[in-house]
Amino acid sequence: MPRTVLIVDDDPGFRAVARALLEADGDFAAAEAGSGAEALAAVVRERPDAVLLDIGLSDGDGFEDGFAVCRALHGVAPATAVVLCSAREAEIYGERIARSPAVGFLAKERLSAPVLARLVAPGGR
Repeated sequence: MPRTVLIVDDDPGFRAVARALLEADGDFAAAEAGSGAEALAAVVRERPDAVLLDIGLSDGDGFEDGFAVCRALHGVAPATAVVLCSAREAEIYGERIARSPAVGFLAKERLSAPVLARLVAPGGR
């Protein structure tokens, strides 16, 4: 049975590409959200195994960035593994990634089902 992942990004083009990549081999079944508020509602409703969350998410719904959304997601579903992602490299964000409740970080250009599966596996970082 495939693991479930919620892809949260304000770019519908990226969400579509990420979904196709993650569902291609059958390891993941993906859903999508375009804002922090949509992500929170989907996590409460669907309880996905993982969330792939864009750090640069800026949607005007009360969250300043993906880090704030990450904290809110962890608050409502602490067992759901959140992986932060960005078009930028992790070094840009300094210690903010390590201090977040996310299980890891993935640059968008390196997104693949096997890499995401390793990150969301217990002890995966």
